[in-house]
Amino acid sequence: MATSKQKQKSSASFSGKGLAAGKVGVLGAVVIGVSCIAPAYTLTSGLGPTISEVGTHVPAILLLGFIPMLLVAFGYKELNNRVPDSGTSFTWATKAFNPWIGWMGGWGLIAATVIVLSNLAAVAVDFFYLMLAQLFGDPAIADLTRNLWVNIPTTIVLIALAAWISYVGVEATKAVQYVLVVVQIVVLGGFVIMAFRGVSEGTAFDATPVSLDWFNPLSAGDFSVIAAGVSLSIFMFWGWDTTLTMNEETKDPKTTSARASIIVMLVIMTVYISVALAVVAWAGTGDEGLGAGNPENQESIFAALAGPVMGPFALAMAVGIMASSFASLQSTMVSPSRTLLAMGYYGALPPRFAKISPKYRTPSMGTIFSAAAAGTFYIVTRLLSENALWDTITALGLMVCFYYGITALAAVWYLRHELFESAKTVLTRLVFPLLGGIMLLVMFFKTAYDSLDPSYGSGSSLGGIGMVFILGMGVLVIGVTIMIITAIKNPAFFRGETLPQVDSTTDTYMGDVVGAALEDGDATTASAAAGSNVANEQAATAKAANNEKDEDQK
Repeated sequence: MATSKQKQKSSASFSGKGLAAGKVGVLGAVVIGVSCIAPAYTLTSGLGPTISEVGTHVPAILLLGFIPMLLVAFGYKELNNRVPDSGTSFTWATKAFNPWIGWMGGWGLIAATVIVLSNLAAVAVDFFYLMLAQLFGDPAIADLTRNLWVNIPTTIVLIALAAWISYVGVEATKAVQYVLVVVQIVVLGGFVIMAFRGVSEGTAFDATPVSLDWFNPLSAGDFSVIAAGVSLSIFMFWGWDTTLTMNEETKDPKTTSARASIIVMLVIMTVYISVALAVVAWAGTGDEGLGAGNPENQESIFAALAGPVMGPFALAMAVGIMASSFASLQSTMVSPSRTLLAMGYYGALPPRFAKISPKYRTPSMGTIFSAAAAGTFYIVTRLLSENALWDTITALGLMVCFYYGITALAAVWYLRHELFESAKTVLTRLVFPLLGGIMLLVMFFKTAYDSLDPSYGSGSSLGGIGMVFILGMGVLVIGVTIMIITAIKNPAFFRGETLPQVDSTTDTYMGDVVGAALEDGDATTASAAAGSNVANEQAATAKAANNEKDEDQK
């Protein structure tokens, strides 16, 4: 009885890994999830390339991209209900398959988020100087973003600021996000209204009546075209799983994050379809002037269209996209930092990655590393190629398909002994995640093959190989290399000693055991308990006690 009370007391203040528990409800998680996807930023960066691939059929492609996301979400929901762990893809794939697949699943998530952090900062900086130019009526200010000596330091400062807000805790994160999310949703709503008004009044650049055919993917082109478009649309939906990486910090880890993730996707779907229809209806898909198919407009579609569509209110769009980019920059820090925490906690990375801030109860090392990696990646890509933004966005689709697909299949395998409990579980534990996982992995291999072509993405290449393929596969190769080095130096995890391969009927969730070991709140490295013999002995003792209790009851 005393032990039970101690655990309740411990879990009320912090999770098994030392994170602050019970801080976020459904609304807060939804806000953070929406901000992580960053609809204003994502649309200005991803809508143009998607239109260039599929033309007016972008609504159909968005719907196609939404389907595997929704199917995969059911798998995430089932896994989160059974094992609410901040490591998400890493932890679940390790338990379901083996440490090697789990490690690469975690790496896919970390790599994707670090890459997008650099892009988020870049877009925020672009629109920061654009906002200043519009505010002071001096177009020359907007050109400062092309000056590397101005652009790079500004970007690094922005990344550092976002990391600091994330470091001081999810409550600070949540408070900032409420304001920034409202700003971007209001601005996007205003853009949609003004665009359709321009179409109706005949002032649109290339007024194109909305047609039901836009929602028909079969008329979008061949499979390669559809695959490229869906890969980009998947990037546009990516980020909803951030609500799950913070599950240990929510008021109800088993339900809050799962509910929030579904709500986030429905909200984002509504926003995307509305804006896509407005852009195509107002600008058309031509490749000249303000046409949405013009390559000069595709890197930032709103930078080209905000002024003509919104007139004097174009400044609001610059503010909205800057707010969206910064909001996502800050909230996206949540995901890699907590995945790194889990990997350090279970010994898949050096123990220092499991360090928790004693004051804020946030992943200190994970947050600092994520920010440093994002800053480094930005500097390198900015110096190497002007087309890096477009190519990394396309490569991000590869990373997202990779780790989402692994996680969806992990749900099926982990729950394999409980698939047929009811008609509902057949759908949510087998059919939906299996279909979603297969679809995403097919997309991964198809996009990887197509991206070998130098003309894929921005058209940049190296040695006759497309830059998108080099970026995407290069990141995975780096991950494999780091994994092998880690396995040599810290073999316990890869032998299944710290996070064993189990299924839903044999799993003993370790969070409470380790949480009790850290009850005094003084420890700053959770992995010291998880990876030590003491933790293993506690787990064995707890399991033995449960077995004895069951025998007594029988």
